[in-house]
Amino acid sequence: MRYVNGMRGSAVAVVVASAALAVTGCQPGGGGADTGDGGVTPSGAVSSAASSSTPGAPKPGSSASGRSGPSTPSARPASSAPDSSAPPSPAPAPGGSTATCSAGSLKATARQAAVRPAGTGTGAAVVEFTNVSGRTCVLKGHPTVAGAGNGSPEMNVPLTVKPTGAAAPTKVAPGGKAWVKLTFVQVQGEADGYCVSGSAPVVYPTMVIRLPGSGAHQVALDDGQFAECDDTVTVTAVSAVRPS
Repeated sequence: MRYVNGMRGSAVAVVVASAALAVTGCQPGGGGADTGDGGVTPSGAVSSAASSSTPGAPKPGSSASGRSGPSTPSARPASSAPDSSAPPSPAPAPGGSTATCSAGSLKATARQAAVRPAGTGTGAAVVEFTNVSGRTCVLKGHPTVAGAGNGSPEMNVPLTVKPTGAAAPTKVAPGGKAWVKLTFVQVQGEADGYCVSGSAPVVYPTMVIRLPGSGAHQVALDDGQFAECDDTVTVTAVSAVRPS
């Protein structure tokens, strides 16, 4: 703030000194809010799918045909991690046991599953994790799943997850792969389609898949987008056996 006074002589000096004190009192305290890093790792599939998508691709919450659909639950924020040119190898676990795969040691891709519920939506998808590090590491557990837009993992809509099958640690050698399968509530009918539940179908350009201890990974289908009903998905545990 600046004060101006037309006074002369000593009165000017007094006013100037007062203004200086007032300016000093208005300076910010210097404390800033720190931002965290949620560790969302975009996959190679996302970058290619995002670059090939046409302008005006449906955003989270749009209908299966791409037209504006019903509003979806408020997106929950999660931060994005910076890319690393060289994926870090998992640190050796204490006692010589195999370490859990880190987010940076994995590349995730997705494709529509061959075996899926009848209907006109995605139905089911297989997510593949490749160990791109130089060490054998372990993946385990059932994933969580959230719908997201292209390049926007921090704005996502968590889906209700129904785990199926027993979970067991899966060792993945350098260059090796492991998989999970996501089975969605299927869209029915043509054009906009419909959901048996009565809700409107929803389309997500990408999904954010998080594995226990191995970070979150944003994936896009190699062909098309994720169209589903009810924001509910059944997931298998991570496995060394490729699902169909």
